[in-house]
Amino acid sequence: MMPTGVIPEIRQEIALIGQQTRDLATRYEQVFVNLRQALQAALAQAAGAAQRARIAMTIADAAASAISENFPNQPLRACAAGCGACCHLYVMVPPGVAEAVAAHVLRRLDAKGLAGLRLDLERAAAAAGALTDPSRLKHRCPLLGDDNLCTVYDARPPACRAFTSHSAAACRSLAFDPEGPVTAIPQSASHFRVYQEATGALQRAARAGGQPSAQTGLAAALLVALPEQA
Repeated sequence: MMPTGVIPEIRQEIALIGQQTRDLATRYEQVFVNLRQALQAALAQAAGAAQRARIAMTIADAAASAISENFPNQPLRACAAGCGACCHLYVMVPPGVAEAVAAHVLRRLDAKGLAGLRLDLERAAAAAGALTDPSRLKHRCPLLGDDNLCTVYDARPPACRAFTSHSAAACRSLAFDPEGPVTAIPQSASHFRVYQEATGALQRAARAGGQPSAQTGLAAALLVALPEQA
């Protein structure tokens, strides 16, 4: 025989936990509202598009790090230096990012290096322009070094910072096997969302300043941001 009161107690406990879960979900969403507001306030004080991009990335990196350190059940990542598979995917950048990357490039390249990079960027931009859907492009990033390390890692775009993977094999399949079964890489939702907020903030800041706000392909944007000669 069922003990008296068992079912009501179970229902009450579940209802309580359900309410707590809803409250936490609301607080979780507020994290991103606060992040958006912090980005907007900080970018409004920036001097120029490149500085806005650097500030946005600094804030986003701090938020992403805090999520990784404090949120439970974060997905395991297979990402490691020298992998480079994701560096063959098409990358778009919001306003200011290409200028920030260009400044980083110019600090390390001489005239010969810059000329070589521009040639590689022209090839990458042409490859993207030849496709009806550039997002399907698989082309080695001109900023990827011979050692398979990013040469502008500290200034890399938000899309690169956002991208994570639980399987290096899946990334290799996506990048190098056009007939393979992998068509997308599942992302860490909260981590990815942080950099979406940074991207959106840069677009809104550009729009507020009367400047173009659309994202553009990294190679094409860098060709505009970089001088033709060092």
